[in-house]
Amino acid sequence: MNKLFSVLFILLMAVHLVRPLGLPGLRRRGDFWKIALVGLFVFGAVVLMRPE
Repeated sequence: MNKLFSVLFILLMAVHLVRPLGLPGLRRRGDFWKIALVGLFVFGAVVLMRPE
């Protein structure tokens, strides 16, 4: 599942570089790093919630 999220976040960042998504906070091409921060937060949450 983590690999799927990784690929999706990378694709989302690439799409945003080509054509900005227009969401609040993501209106410029230079804002693609914000998507990476969200991805890091998601991965951190997944690691904390694992029952291992």
